[in-house]
Amino acid sequence: MTIETQLLKKVAQGNRKAFRQLYLLYKDKVYNTAIGYLQNIEEAEEITQDVFLTIYEKAETFRAKSKVSTWIYRITVNKALNLLQKRKRQLFSRTEIQEFHSIDFNHPGILLENQEKATLLFSVINKLPDNQKTAFILSYVEGLPRQEVAAIMQTTLKSVESLLQRSKKTLKKKLISMYPEGKLKK
Repeated sequence: MTIETQLLKKVAQGNRKAFRQLYLLYKDKVYNTAIGYLQNIEEAEEITQDVFLTIYEKAETFRAKSKVSTWIYRITVNKALNLLQKRKRQLFSRTEIQEFHSIDFNHPGILLENQEKATLLFSVINKLPDNQKTAFILSYVEGLPRQEVAAIMQTTLKSVESLLQRSKKTLKKKLISMYPEGKLKK
């Protein structure tokens, strides 16, 4: 039994110290994943809190059929996607959607000199279908192994590879159409 599984079992019994340890292990990963989807600091912080509240409340439902990290990422991805869907339902016109999605954040994993390029990339990532976006963010932004991405997405490794190929192809097309002269180099 892994340390994380032991901690989660203790959390299920109401152990606050174990919950704090689990929080310290995963808070940055949860936040980084949420901000990768939402590109909004306040919403990412809100999702992070919500994820850990869910972990605390649902710890006893964890059956150890996957790794704890996979379970936590799955909760994070689902909450982020749900918020994105809620956002879409609340907005009425295309103009409002574009204004709302203007990206104004600094992803903690991006170097300062690359922030402008990252902002552009995330604006294009936002236009990917949810399953492609999930595979791309978990694989390339969070750097998770493909097998773990497949477990989080509850799909096969082959499906993840296919989603990644389609997402890269779509991103390349969109970026080239935005910058046909190759101004993205460097």
